[in-house]
Amino acid sequence: MRFEEIYQWQSERKLTNEEAAEMLGVCERTYRRWCLRYEEEGVAGLLDGRLDKAAHNCAPVDEVIEVISLYETYYINFSVSHFYDRYRDVHKGQRSYTWVKSRLQEAGFVRKAKKRGAHRRKRERRPLKGMMLHQDASKHEWVEGQQWDLVVTMDDADNEIYSAIFVEEEGTQSSFQGVQEVIENQGLFCSLYTDRGSHYWTTKKAGAKVESKELTQFGRAMQQLGIEMIAAYSPEARGRSERMFRTLQGRLPKELALSGIREKEEANRYMAELFLPSFNARFKVKTEEEITSFVPWLDSHVKLREILCVQS
Repeated sequence: MRFEEIYQWQSERKLTNEEAAEMLGVCERTYRRWCLRYEEEGVAGLLDGRLDKAAHNCAPVDEVIEVISLYETYYINFSVSHFYDRYRDVHKGQRSYTWVKSRLQEAGFVRKAKKRGAHRRKRERRPLKGMMLHQDASKHEWVEGQQWDLVVTMDDADNEIYSAIFVEEEGTQSSFQGVQEVIENQGLFCSLYTDRGSHYWTTKKAGAKVESKELTQFGRAMQQLGIEMIAAYSPEARGRSERMFRTLQGRLPKELALSGIREKEEANRYMAELFLPSFNARFKVKTEEEITSFVPWLDSHVKLREILCVQS
């Protein structure tokens, strides 16, 4: 109706083509094209010819139903990213991540995320693998009805997890075990970034700085190995490992449940043999340099286990 009114004014020479196009919010060329279609076909010529045609890449209704049914039946609590990995790798799906997410949102299974606010600037990653590792633990209900600590040792440069161990409660021995697995499989590394847990550091007053000269058993072992220890003073400072634990808490319990695992020893075997290789392949990032700063451990006169132990 707006077009017909403006077309009438332009026909009576009250408006130029340029002015008429501006009032309709289109370019002059589009307005002239509309005029030709209106003169040949009337109002029907103004309708978008694509409205009654299906897109050439539109998915069949059966395929949409199949994807929604798959999610609802087997993966109802999975995140979109986790479900998409299963859809692509296990069920050989061919659609894009955005397409899958949109279908789940339309079906009401996934809510649209709120717009994010201004983000903190992330600390630059170390350019070489082995320059700095993170070690942290997370207590969570990894299997139904049981809460364990998961002690993770990962590389700052590319997010690769070298060691992940389920224990009843984190402490000196679990931290030793994580470091030992890294040194045996990768080599000695330069520094280790941790929270201010009492097995890592001595702190005389809550919230105060750590005592760099009053070493714990773990601190003594790191000093003996020549590994620098770095203390984090806030959760934001450990953002890289915190984000990794969010991803693990979202994926790992569901994978353990699908595999029918309930015992800690079995979960540790599954973690080392099946979960970590596929998880690292999915979430590792590319490093700036191909070389690494790991130094092979030469187990000649000093046994590694004689250092990574409680000495008294």
